[in-house]
Amino acid sequence: MPSSEILRTPRLLLRYQTPADIPPLIALWRDPEVTRFMGGPRDLQRLQTAFDETQANPTAETYDLWPLVELSSGQTIGHCGLLDKEVDGKAEIELVYVLARSAWGQGYASEIGAALVAHAFERMGLRRLIALIEPQNAPSERVALRLGMRLEKEVIRPSGEPRRVYALEKME
Repeated sequence: MPSSEILRTPRLLLRYQTPADIPPLIALWRDPEVTRFMGGPRDLQRLQTAFDETQANPTAETYDLWPLVELSSGQTIGHCGLLDKEVDGKAEIELVYVLARSAWGQGYASEIGAALVAHAFERMGLRRLIALIEPQNAPSERVALRLGMRLEKEVIRPSGEPRRVYALEKME
């Protein structure tokens, strides 16, 4: 199996899922505060099933969310990555950063976001990334702007929820 490391920053490691990541990832996705702008806490059984399926083949998906580990503590503090999305009938790749409350306010979202942008453009050959952000989620909007993304439009997702589309195109 290839190395479990996807990318590393000075303070963070993004890697393929291990069995030890499942409990903190379940806690992350069940936290009402963390998921407040993402449709609310997820169902425990659905999470367990999804993480068990990922564990059976952690490298199966090109675009996925991966565990984010704080290097200083060794703790899994987030779920970040790139996801296939359809927005207004167009295929897009979304940059996603979901962090545990204990990791908020430390610049981790910007740090992993910048590393994922570089990974997407330099190693994966992508030309464009988006972030779908709930209009009330000011902290995520600030991260998107820090990463160089610009507000492109507002859309209504299939769930009926409004989202702001922030986009970043690779510069030549």
